Amino acid sequence: MKVLRLLHRWTGGLIGLLLALLGFTGALLVHEDAFLRATTPHAADAQRQDAATLAAMATKVFAAEDRPRSIVLATERMGLHKLAYKAEERAAYADQDGDIVQSWTSNWARPEIWIFDFHHHLFNGDAGEIVGGIAGLAGLGFVTTGLILWWPTRRMFHVRLWPRSMKRAAVVHHHRDLGVLVAPLLILSLTTGAAMNLKWFSQALRAPFSPPAVMERASAAPKLKGGALAKDLDWAKAIGQAQTRFPGAEMRTISLPQKKGGLIAIRLRQQAEWLPNGRSMAWFDPATGAMVASRDAQALPLGSRIANLDFPLHAAKVGGLAYRLVMTVSGLTLTLLGTLAVVTFWGNPSGSPRRGRGRPPRRSIARG
Repeated sequence: MKVLRLLHRWTGGLIGLLLALLGFTGALLVHEDAFLRATTPHAADAQRQDAATLAAMATKVFAAEDRPRSIVLATERMGLHKLAYKAEERAAYADQDGDIVQSWTSNWARPEIWIFDFHHHLFNGDAGEIVGGIAGLAGLGFVTTGLILWWPTRRMFHVRLWPRSMKRAAVVHHHRDLGVLVAPLLILSLTTGAAMNLKWFSQALRAPFSPPAVMERASAAPKLKGGALAKDLDWAKAIGQAQTRFPGAEMRTISLPQKKGGLIAIRLRQQAEWLPNGRSMAWFDPATGAMVASRDAQALPLGSRIANLDFPLHAAKVGGLAYRLVMTVSGLTLTLLGTLAVVTFWGNPSGSPRRGRGRPPRRSIARG
């Protein structure tokens, strides 16, 4: 138990601050749509999904001289389209008629963008993504060892939002009890976060349901070549075919070919899919607008369908306001636990009780 206690203390002292920052930024991102609706023109507009509106918007946006490479379409909670360009950090918000509302060339220009970049990439691209995933695994170990260390003290359990005092003993007691109280939420957040960042971890979790090779094949894009992108592409035709292939599905993204011979890709979310942008796909020849392939997300291997639940559960994209509040509590609790872990550790790395600095009491001398 002593070794476990030391491992728990050092883990919290070394990565507690990172976990705290990930928890805090995650809690903020849960409410990204509400922030945009309150601060950005047209973000509160009602979603329009009819083929005519979508086709007119796509025609207008992609006809621009400096056209974007993809469009993430408006949702029920956020009425703006997001445009992504070839330049890595260049992007824009457009209303549902295709008019640019705001554009930027640096992630630092938009708070929701740089907060996401930190939360998912630690400002360091793929390398930061891996570090974040490892931090998530360390956090899982932190929760597990914390539960084991709490068990012998379970009779002293108390629910407190804040320590009764800032003395080390009171902080440690509060840390253990609060950690146990929210442990299921932390396990959910940390597991889904690590699975999204670390491919091998995600595959290991889904392997009992579907072999990784089977999932890879099922998720691969079709090996077909398309022609050159037509200047007058009939977007109404392409969008209509996608809606016919997946009746009742929500159109989510439209992407132009990224290289010569590539295909136009339209991504849709069927009603049974939890993932906000869905995993159902339709591919089109850029020269003619004819649909050449499709993929039904509901027909993917079981392991893939389980993996598609990671993001909506992690980012509270299901369950409405109630679940968003639950995941906000999870993020803020991780912030508090990580911060207090760092404070108590670096205030006393050894964990040994501190002796008072006063002089020892005088011994009484017996008189005879």
